[in-house]
Parts: sequence; structure tokens; C-alpha cells
Amino acid sequence: MRIVVRLDVMLAKRKMRSKDLAERIGISETNLSLLKSGRVKGIRFATLERLCEALNCTPGELLDIEPEEDLP
Repeated sequence: MRIVVRLDVMLAKRKMRSKDLAERIGISETNLSLLKSGRVKGIRFATLERLCEALNCTPGELLDIEPEEDLP
């Protein structure tokens, strides 16, 4: 199983730009982009908390689990 970041979905629902969110929570646009694309190994709880506060959501709305695809 793998964890999938659904930040792009939440940004669309909130009609918010990545640039505005990055500024609001105090991280760089580059780091936010890496988080959105799932190219990070981890996230600090403090950052997750700021994301949830800014987007008025829960961690469960930002993170999801998907099964790994079986390779032939």
C-alpha cells in the first residue's frame, strides 16, 4: 500500500492557488509542489496541521491509501 497526497483536489475544492497556500502556511512553492506530486518521503505534523487549518479540512481529506499495483 502507498500513501497518496490529495492536496491538488483540496486546492481545487477551495478554489485556492498553490502560491497562496504556500504563502499562508509558510513553506516554499517548490516544497508545496513536491508535496502535491507525492515526491516527498515524509511530512512534519506541524506542516500537516497548518495545511489542514488553511484548507479547513482534516488529514484524512488530504491523505489517502491506495494498494500497490501488482507487477507481472
